[in-house]
Amino acid sequence: MIPFSVLVSTFQRLEETSERLKMFEILANLFQQSSVEEIDKIVYFCQGELLPSFHGVEMGMSDKYLIRAIAKGSGALPEQVSVAYQERGDIGSVAERFFGSPETESEISVVGVYEAVYQIAMLVGEGSVEKKMDALARLFSSVSGMEAKYIARFVVGKLRLGVGNATLLEALAASKGERKCRVALNRGYHVTSDLGEVAKTFYQFGIEGIRQLSVKVGSPIQPALCERLSSAEEIIRKIGRCSVEMKYDGLRCQVHKNGSNVILFSRSMERTTPMFPEIVEAIQMFLPNDTLIIEGEVLAFDEASGTLLPFQTTMQRKRKHGIGEKARAYPLKLYAFDLLYHNGVDYTERGYRERRGQLERLVPKNPVIELSQVVETEDSHVVAHVFEAAVEQGLEGIIAKRLDAPYALGSRNFNWIKLKRSYKGALSDSLDLVIVGYNRGHGQRARWGMGTVLAAVYDSVTDRYQTVSKVGTGFSEEALCALKILLDDHLVSEKPKEVDSLMVPDQWVCPKYVISVLADEITRSPNHTAGRGEDGMGYALRFPRVQGFVREDKKARDVTDTSEIIAMFNKQKRVAI
Repeated sequence: MIPFSVLVSTFQRLEETSERLKMFEILANLFQQSSVEEIDKIVYFCQGELLPSFHGVEMGMSDKYLIRAIAKGSGALPEQVSVAYQERGDIGSVAERFFGSPETESEISVVGVYEAVYQIAMLVGEGSVEKKMDALARLFSSVSGMEAKYIARFVVGKLRLGVGNATLLEALAASKGERKCRVALNRGYHVTSDLGEVAKTFYQFGIEGIRQLSVKVGSPIQPALCERLSSAEEIIRKIGRCSVEMKYDGLRCQVHKNGSNVILFSRSMERTTPMFPEIVEAIQMFLPNDTLIIEGEVLAFDEASGTLLPFQTTMQRKRKHGIGEKARAYPLKLYAFDLLYHNGVDYTERGYRERRGQLERLVPKNPVIELSQVVETEDSHVVAHVFEAAVEQGLEGIIAKRLDAPYALGSRNFNWIKLKRSYKGALSDSLDLVIVGYNRGHGQRARWGMGTVLAAVYDSVTDRYQTVSKVGTGFSEEALCALKILLDDHLVSEKPKEVDSLMVPDQWVCPKYVISVLADEITRSPNHTAGRGEDGMGYALRFPRVQGFVREDKKARDVTDTSEIIAMFNKQKRVAI
């Protein structure tokens, strides 16, 4: 078993480098030392999570609880620990200060720490917070200061290694000297949404084991994504005859059903089953004998008029408390648009037309589950007509789907193309950006504690978040105050390792919260790092303004990719000519 001190040493080396090739080497070396029994836990540690989010396992601990746990374990006064935290701004550094010397090494293994932290996470019910703090205090007391540093960071979700899933997959392939199997590993992750399971399968059964990983009910599949085009004519030129589907502005939902057991997953792989009871009941009632995975969009609607309600209204249903009251106020419909699995058959490898046909045969007419509206055509005028009809209904636009294309798990390509409402003098589509910092603002906004946020896109090539804009317009006073409360739970004292930024905000934030932003255009800028070339020029948004509030249905790595920004800039440039 690998000692936890070896993992900590690896984390230190990762923190000290920003070179991606060096990260591959460091991680590959760690994985090579690992056994089948521990490789999954090592991967989870590197991801900064106990289990993938779809398991619903959360630590439920904040910095303030860690301060009390450190005080209990070290015998220091809570006030002393609080002062140290205010000075350092990093709960890990505080834990290191109060527990042992850096040179001291414990006997505990990686698996031992993982199991201890897992058991702490499993403590629930009355008095569970105090029990968690007591258990953490005992764990801290049994390890070195350096080990306590990384345990504390892991517990509050601020590991700050700068290591993403793409980097981990690359390192896994390199650890076996099989870089050519990277594509298979990637597919394995998209099928399972569990990088620990992929790593364990790879180490136990090799690449053949990875190829055997398949879609299974209960494990969410990484959703297919869309490319953008700006006209009906471009769509037909690109993919020819296609299925044109209304694009609903709701919450993406992946439904898994096995017998009477129904599980709903969000776009970000979180369980949303208790939040949408009417969807669960409808699946059980109208598809009683089927084992299946279907994908759709959940939207709130007005019962009196039948009209669909705005996204922000639907978001009010994504809650843990007061579900019954909101369900009565804002009932939901599920607009099903794809079939991924049915009674032992994996449909992801089959063409869209076949998947859609089977879905239509499967779902009976009922008041809760509706099929998305589609038209099959090769005429750009028909595509344009469907688009206008979607806009008239208050929908976002359309998605055109290649008829013979398999389901592109976790991938963005031209098998699915979206065309969204355009705004006069603005980009034709909103961008999803992750907040990486904020400035306190001036004048009235200084009283609210926040003026603008620093926002970034994700660069899948470098596995980094690159800044593209400061955003302050579009937030109400209430939204700014609420957003600051959210962000302040994820403050860090220095630039997060995974963030590439020339700008330095008043306060850095762990990349977690996603916002949707509109802008007039994309411009070149020396101030931002998105797509920055050898000339020192990156890409930035002109006159950005936020839409709505935080997109709780999306994770940081779901945001717009740098390559999309560049493609949108080039298309914008052609249109201007």
